[in-house]
Amino acid sequence: MNTKGAMRNLLPLLQKRFLSTSSSCTPTLSPLSTAPSSSFTVDFLINSCGLPSKSALSVSQKLQLDEKSIQKPQSVLEFLKAHGFKESQVVKLIEKRPVILRRGVDTNLKPKFEFLIANGFVGKLLPELITSNPNVLERALESNMKPCFEYFKSILGSNDMIVAASKRCAVFLTYDWKSIIQPNVELLIKEGVPEERVVKMIVAQPRIIYQRRDRMVYAVNAVKNLGLEPKAPMFIYALRSMLSMNEFTWKKKIEVMKSFGWTEEEILQAFKQYPFQLSSSEEKMRKSMDFLLNTIKMERQAIIACPKFLMYSTEKRLRPRYDVLKILKSKKLIEIGKKTNHLLTVSEKNFLENYVTKYADKVPGLLEVYRGTTKTER
Repeated sequence: MNTKGAMRNLLPLLQKRFLSTSSSCTPTLSPLSTAPSSSFTVDFLINSCGLPSKSALSVSQKLQLDEKSIQKPQSVLEFLKAHGFKESQVVKLIEKRPVILRRGVDTNLKPKFEFLIANGFVGKLLPELITSNPNVLERALESNMKPCFEYFKSILGSNDMIVAASKRCAVFLTYDWKSIIQPNVELLIKEGVPEERVVKMIVAQPRIIYQRRDRMVYAVNAVKNLGLEPKAPMFIYALRSMLSMNEFTWKKKIEVMKSFGWTEEEILQAFKQYPFQLSSSEEKMRKSMDFLLNTIKMERQAIIACPKFLMYSTEKRLRPRYDVLKILKSKKLIEIGKKTNHLLTVSEKNFLENYVTKYADKVPGLLEVYRGTTKTER
């Protein structure tokens, strides 16, 4: 008996075992799971589509293929491969959306693929989009996909911008643009946010524009009440930060800042300068604040003047740089005085060249200290 025949004989046994072991988790099995064509379906999914056995058995609960009409799924596979889908992408797509194997190539898939390609999803971008969000193929071409692209092109200006936003957020093209995205965009522009900043926000952080209308209105008003006008460059960033948390979380983060002696006025002053400082977790905020104030002995006013200090990782940036500077100072190789604060903000390349590599020969192990593989006395 050849390998393929042996596999086909084993499949019913594997399937029975799979169903019996999963019965405790799934009280009621689909009638399809015991259909005569189930064995053929699993066989096809494994041998033709490349699915692992367990995955094929799972997919077969949602999809049954008829051996007499196998031409359609075969043509779908050929179509996908002709458009650059790797086997791993085909597997992922079928696992997410098994019904893809029943779609007509000429009547369904081909027109949608051609439309997406014509609008910028060329080369590997097409399989990446569809694999990450198969729902895009469930949208009707004339009544949904085309109007959606037309709207986004009118706002973003080009297909390239639509592609960029889609790469950052897979569901970008399948979200309800008409009832959620469009009203939110209109709200921001009506409030006075420059259109070019709205565009940048959509491309950089598409999920921000997916907010419920009432939540968007609340966030806009909250940021305005903090003293930031919609036309101000920082308004969009403050809005993004505000939308990343609910009111309860906002209040908890304010309390964290207050626990280190900050006044509400100082907190809001820092927030308006660098809104992302409050996007960090409470734990990260505490850790950064503790290190800056109690280890480095940085003045609170210095942090208020440069709130991005709070965004730096304590373990990956602040502590390694502080340890290196402390060693160099102890060996009288540098005089940093009040420059410590500035040296925490310089680029990685700048710091590495001027304060690590430059003194590596004079201070054995300095690079290891900087990388965190050797700890200094604290």
